[in-house]
Amino acid sequence: MKNNTEVAEFILLGLTNDPKLQILLFIMFTLIYLITLFGNMGMIVLILLDSHLHTPMYFFLSNLSLVDFGYSTAVTPKVMAGLLMGDKVISYNACAAQMFFFGALATVENFLLASMAYDRYTAVCKPLHYTTTMTTRVCACLAIGSYIYGFLNASIHIQNTFSLSFCKSNLIHHFFCDVPAVMALSCSDRHVSELILIVVASFNIFFAVFVILISYLLIFITILKMHSTQGYQKALSTCASHLSAVSIFYGTLIFMYLQPSSSHSMDTDKMASVFYTMVIPMLNPVVYSLRNKEVKNAFMKVVSEAKLSLGL
Repeated sequence: MKNNTEVAEFILLGLTNDPKLQILLFIMFTLIYLITLFGNMGMIVLILLDSHLHTPMYFFLSNLSLVDFGYSTAVTPKVMAGLLMGDKVISYNACAAQMFFFGALATVENFLLASMAYDRYTAVCKPLHYTTTMTTRVCACLAIGSYIYGFLNASIHIQNTFSLSFCKSNLIHHFFCDVPAVMALSCSDRHVSELILIVVASFNIFFAVFVILISYLLIFITILKMHSTQGYQKALSTCASHLSAVSIFYGTLIFMYLQPSSSHSMDTDKMASVFYTMVIPMLNPVVYSLRNKEVKNAFMKVVSEAKLSLGL
């Protein structure tokens, strides 16, 4: 990384300077983070323990839970420290590290969502070929490819952002080191860097959205041909849940990254960022998993076994 900076540290201005509101936000974000922690880690443990959940769908769900926990952890603890103790200073290297891990894991989630949509398409539209299509090798390749591309993508954004000069203000108008917020502090010409950000982010988002939309379009066509009312309603309900979470995730990403810096309102960006950095990782276990009967049955089974082992 080329270091063209005289700034040794940054100051995160956070969400608010109101002490009363800071306490309320700290309590709220603490609850959200605890739910995110137990929800996602619990989902991973549940999938590992129950052999009935060792299927492609739950393989992707376990990876999604890991990624949700990871990129929430990259942001939320620092936000909580700032709200509780007023610790808003973040070093240059720590800022780069936070940006890298958040960007990498958010990109991984982007492609995992596309992989999950393809998995659902195969299960609904080609059920007889599902086991031969979604093999262990295929699932592993999709997941590993998502991780590799995610970390390569984050490396591009880190190089693109921190090759700029930061010789003016070190006040980041955000609650974490997000690319547009840090880039806005640069005192050098950033038009090329902004163009690279928009092009790369556009490819990532629209490629995944294209895969998801085509998959669900084919799923809906298949659903409409179903003669069973119960099967129709079940499949439609599953797709609606997936599309709700996908819409929130991609809606906020498009709003944040696919517009020039001159169009950005930092206060509005902060509110949008809360959704995809904290709320979505908390909601995903519920939207994707906890409404599923197989997961509920697996949870009850684990609880029953735990009671028996403890003699309760």
